[in-house]
Amino acid sequence: MKKMNIFLLLSLLTFFNCSDKKNETEIDNPPIKETYSNPILNFSMPDPTIMKADNGYFYLYATEDVRNVPIYKSKNLIDWVNVGTAFTESTRPTFEPKGGIWAPDINQINGRYVLYYSMSVWGGEWTCGIGAAVADKPEGSFTDQGMLFRSNGIGVQNSIDPFYIEDAGKKYLFWGSFRGIYAIELSDDGLSVKQDAEKQKIAGTAFEGTYIYKKDGYYYLFASIGSCCEGVNSTYRLVVGRSQSLFGSYTDKSGKSMLDNNYELVIGPNDSFVGNGHCSEIVHDDAGNDWIFYHGVDKKRPEGRVLLMDQVKWVDGWPVINNGSPSLESPKPIFNK
Repeated sequence: MKKMNIFLLLSLLTFFNCSDKKNETEIDNPPIKETYSNPILNFSMPDPTIMKADNGYFYLYATEDVRNVPIYKSKNLIDWVNVGTAFTESTRPTFEPKGGIWAPDINQINGRYVLYYSMSVWGGEWTCGIGAAVADKPEGSFTDQGMLFRSNGIGVQNSIDPFYIEDAGKKYLFWGSFRGIYAIELSDDGLSVKQDAEKQKIAGTAFEGTYIYKKDGYYYLFASIGSCCEGVNSTYRLVVGRSQSLFGSYTDKSGKSMLDNNYELVIGPNDSFVGNGHCSEIVHDDAGNDWIFYHGVDKKRPEGRVLLMDQVKWVDGWPVINNGSPSLESPKPIFNK
């Protein structure tokens, strides 16, 4: 009996000693988490736009729920650091004096960083418009170049939500919000409408927040439908159509046109997030995976529209995101150190 007790005591001492060493090791070298959780940023960052700059960082901009357009940077799409705002009170655009700066779109054009933006007040559908600002660095500061056009001048009600794209050596701006999606050619520097250019209607009145992505011979027109800004009652959803031409016609899987308000659903609601839409550009990790940002309303904390991210997978030539709703936890983007 005594021998048995001594053996048991030695076993227990060995166990506790090993456990202590294990705990110390885990504290000194915590395991690397290979997943991330939504939201990526748990405060209001609506209508995100993103690009990878020459310095290797991703830069993220959003509608100015943070005054003067917030700018964040990241190496891995998960951990973001605030680097300031695109404008200050003295440099912000003024063509709509009481207007907010909405739905920016960041691009690199002719070696400079060009930020397109909407400026509007709620209900100001004939006075709102789209402008551009430029900077030598993605973190700014940005110098406003003024208005490209406004609704009452170009004849398109609710002229907001710009998206810039280059195709076949030409520069174009797409825009529109529930009054039709339109496109027009820009000047060589991208800072004005090309002389004598005519606007062209691309999609119907169900959509806003256009983004076009070219892949494997198709142009994919992402857009948002529904209400964006009613908290847990928001019905916003991300949808898509595709075309073999930049100017359409864009269709759903059955060939029905987005000009007639047809589409394929990409992201809808789930038990955690509603009002999910207005996507950013698609960006790639080092393994070639595609990632997209968008905003949504957290049902547990419905103040504002938080930043969500998910991987885009391509199935039979169409984008698929987490079976049609935001993920809660997913594998991280892959970046080589």
